[in-house]
Amino acid sequence: MNDDLRNIVLGLVATGISASLGWLARTYLWRRKLRRRQAFFGLPDHSESLLVVPRASGGPELSVKRYDMYALMELSALIKDCHARAQVVGHDGTQEGFGERTEFCVGGPYSNRRMAAHLSSLLPGVWVNTESEPVAERGTFRIGGEQYRMERGRNEYVLLARLTADGQEDSRPVFLFCGQRAVDNQAATRYLARHHERLHRKYGTGTFVLLLKVVNSQAYGPDVVELVADVTRAARTPLPETASADTAA
Repeated sequence: MNDDLRNIVLGLVATGISASLGWLARTYLWRRKLRRRQAFFGLPDHSESLLVVPRASGGPELSVKRYDMYALMELSALIKDCHARAQVVGHDGTQEGFGERTEFCVGGPYSNRRMAAHLSSLLPGVWVNTESEPVAERGTFRIGGEQYRMERGRNEYVLLARLTADGQEDSRPVFLFCGQRAVDNQAATRYLARHHERLHRKYGTGTFVLLLKVVNSQAYGPDVVELVADVTRAARTPLPETASADTAA
């Protein structure tokens, strides 16, 4: 074998080794990213999850608003990316506790009974006005000592939460998307889809409750979202009895 042929063979071998190492590195990084995503969402390979949907106001129990349907589609894509499966159920169609399967619960407590139950038992520091009158107060959030009123189409609020059962390391999380309007629910699911890696770096697989503001939804839909605050501590601290009585009055 002359020098030229030997150099060609060595070059081909080096190229093959480099390509193989590059493929192995990309595969490792892809699998690492997948495992991190699965850990954050509590969705290992072939696991099952629940998509809990609200009902449209004034419609039959299983009718879903357009923006809530879009939210479910975005969540379905996240679940599929984790190599998991989703079961869609109505807000009053499941009576199981949380922790067995990852749950994605969409909608405010006025249209989603399961959301109302989650807020009551898991986030006692959150109160949502579900009364139809006066209209201006409907949907108002009270978190701790702060109130957040909706300016329809201009400034609206939504809670995005990841909650787990205390003291249960293998408990699957429940994700809450509790908006003042259906478009806000989709805004929260889109925010989660865009920022889940950053949220995982900050919170790991722990609990967090974020208050988001949807800006000018009448023009921008669910796309312009601002983080108002991390309200985890306030949301998990029960409201004072006097404050609860005042807000309920």
